[in-house]
Amino acid sequence: MLTSGCCPISPHGVGLPTTLGGVAFGATWRRGDRLPAEVTSFVGRTAELADVHRLLAQSRMVTLVGPGGVGKTRLALRSVAEAAVRFEDGVHLVELSGLKGAELLPNAVSEALGLPEQAGRPQVDAVVEYVAERELLLVLDTCEHLLDACALLADLLLPQAPRLTILATSRQALDVPGEHVLPVPPLPLPDAENGGDALDLFVQRARAAVPGFELTDANREHAVALCRRLDGIPLAIELASVRLRALPLNHLVARLTDTFALLAGSRLTTLPRHQTLRTTIGWSHELCTPQERLLWARLSVFAGDFDLAAVEAVCADAELPAETVLEHVISLVDKSVVLRVGEQGTRYRLLDTIREFGAEWLTSLGEQEALRERHIACYRHRLAKLGIAFTTSEQPELHRELSAEEGNLRAALDYAEERGELLHLTGLMSAYWAVSGHPGEAAYWMDKGFRQPGGAPLERAFNLGAYAMFAGHKGDHEAAIPAAEQALQLAAELDDDRIASIASGAYGVALSYKGEHEAALKRLEFAWESSAGTPDPLPRLMSSLGLSIAHVLARRPEEAIEECDRTVALLGPGGSDECFIQGFSYVFRGLAHFMCGRPDRSAAALRRAAALQSRRGDVLGHAHVLSIMAWLAVDAGRHRRAAWLFGAASAHWSLVGRTILLGNPMMQSLQEKSVAATRASLGEERYEQLFRQGVRLPSPRAVEFAAGDHDALPPDRPAYGEKGGSRADALTRREREVAALVAQGLSNREIAERLVISKRTADAHVEHILAKLGFSSRSEIAAMVSGEQPGQRLPR
Repeated sequence: MLTSGCCPISPHGVGLPTTLGGVAFGATWRRGDRLPAEVTSFVGRTAELADVHRLLAQSRMVTLVGPGGVGKTRLALRSVAEAAVRFEDGVHLVELSGLKGAELLPNAVSEALGLPEQAGRPQVDAVVEYVAERELLLVLDTCEHLLDACALLADLLLPQAPRLTILATSRQALDVPGEHVLPVPPLPLPDAENGGDALDLFVQRARAAVPGFELTDANREHAVALCRRLDGIPLAIELASVRLRALPLNHLVARLTDTFALLAGSRLTTLPRHQTLRTTIGWSHELCTPQERLLWARLSVFAGDFDLAAVEAVCADAELPAETVLEHVISLVDKSVVLRVGEQGTRYRLLDTIREFGAEWLTSLGEQEALRERHIACYRHRLAKLGIAFTTSEQPELHRELSAEEGNLRAALDYAEERGELLHLTGLMSAYWAVSGHPGEAAYWMDKGFRQPGGAPLERAFNLGAYAMFAGHKGDHEAAIPAAEQALQLAAELDDDRIASIASGAYGVALSYKGEHEAALKRLEFAWESSAGTPDPLPRLMSSLGLSIAHVLARRPEEAIEECDRTVALLGPGGSDECFIQGFSYVFRGLAHFMCGRPDRSAAALRRAAALQSRRGDVLGHAHVLSIMAWLAVDAGRHRRAAWLFGAASAHWSLVGRTILLGNPMMQSLQEKSVAATRASLGEERYEQLFRQGVRLPSPRAVEFAAGDHDALPPDRPAYGEKGGSRADALTRREREVAALVAQGLSNREIAERLVISKRTADAHVEHILAKLGFSSRSEIAAMVSGEQPGQRLPR
């Protein structure tokens, strides 16, 4: 119930209990099953890869467990990249290292699955519904700080989704029914005579650090000693190998041995693996310059990845001048403390263990609060830029840039909450949430802000008005109206026309969808009049957009078209590429032309709407476009196209958890009549067949087809090969060689001799192949080899 003053605001469907079931926000279409590209070579782990593939073939819940720095994430990503062909609906990675609150876990999973927000129910229910009928692999990476929440989620999903498989990485098992735990040990250590994966990793990284480095009889003993001293922990080896740029190998080993001896002499007689890594990180820290150490500590305030501009804004000061920051970042990259990430390599991140060390150092320096304040200020500035440019053609690009910062935006919200300053930041976040299609997440954070005591009345009033707008656009009119009323009351006390216009406009749109047309128009006309004296163009644009919606729903299409024209005219040439307001405006222009019997103009407006919506992954907007396109097809007697479009639209409405045009009675009536006419024309069986085909096609392809205005339907499913081609394509080059030898009837020992590898390695390759392809016998491998299509045969 909404209350005034400092009391909490918990409108229907938005309040958040501390359990998973209370989460009610999500994300727009994106990511899909794209996995991070490997930027360094993958070394060893043949047996572990085989174990992972075997377990994924046998179990639906697999957890890779091991200490920090041992390579759990790298092993998981390599495993799932190779196993992806076995999962019809792909692999979806949920990166949890930057996520602080357990209540945000369903949001992170929704984002990874490409699910938009759903109105009127917890987002976790939408996740359950989505995975229930799909065959997919969900990777939960870095679960240890959210252990209970991840266990609860897995325990909830697995019984209801029979074709779902979960692969988790954690420093501790999730302890859920059916879980298969696979310990990830350090790499095998070398000895005086035989090498091992740890030595192979060191040599490869040493070559990267010092071109021309080779393992020789002269330096082998030192290389072996280093790998053994570091317990075969991959991250420790990588950190140490970088030091070869400054020290010869024998000196490097001596310095490292001295470091461990000092630690052992002070407190310990033995060094557990986690202490080995910590000591190695500490040693890397000592080898940094004072300014590099300071930057390392300050970088720990970022969540996930970040860009150079943010580093300069947050970390630079008199002690660390801005003009030196790039130099120190490059140096930390060279030392493997900071990683370059992203397709262009222009973003950076710290591994979790490195960040944890930096955060402890930052606290010891007494700088944590100051750096968090700078972090908030940095992203507040970026959000303000989007707010200022919201109605211009800069909006899409600024929004795209902020989309890469979601981890840091949420971190800033966490920091602001701790400081009791949440409403100031949520007000600035509203523009980003609007373009992103995150009304539920907006409500979640604003609700937290309303619970905080104090705060400027202006900030509370603006947030209430924005809250009403978000609630109305997600169909929660019962929450929108009381929030708008409170905002209007505060706006009157503050004599603020801008907030009065925003709140009254949100009030009017909510009334329009409820069918209270006269009251809605009065509210929206008041919003328009209130906006006249405000320098901010947004209230005027939103009230104009609201009036066009109200006129359409009140069956006044000509007035709606005039209002849509006015909305676009208000944007002017400088707003020609703005996508949020225009996207909705062209939807309702298209609907109005449809109501007036002008199909060509309607279709043209809808195609423009779809193009604008695609820039921000607007699933709700696409649902509107597909529905109206279906009605146009019915009117034109194109019933096959109409049935397919009804299916595609239904899938979109289901994804956002809302009914046709947010449940408006007039629109619902149009829908029912159009569907009935299509069923009558095609017959029940044919209609259902085409409808199901529309449901199955992914969103971007469905919208592309709808905009094409043709009758040839797209394929029922993506063509075979679009997800990777033949089964053999799932195998590595060496595995293809092994498979070819299996097909020739060779035993594992004979394969080992032929390829000059150990029998154990050959055994692992064969087991790996069987697990990857879901086979249970060598004869199936042979059948696959002989059955390959021309041009896709395995090498022999």
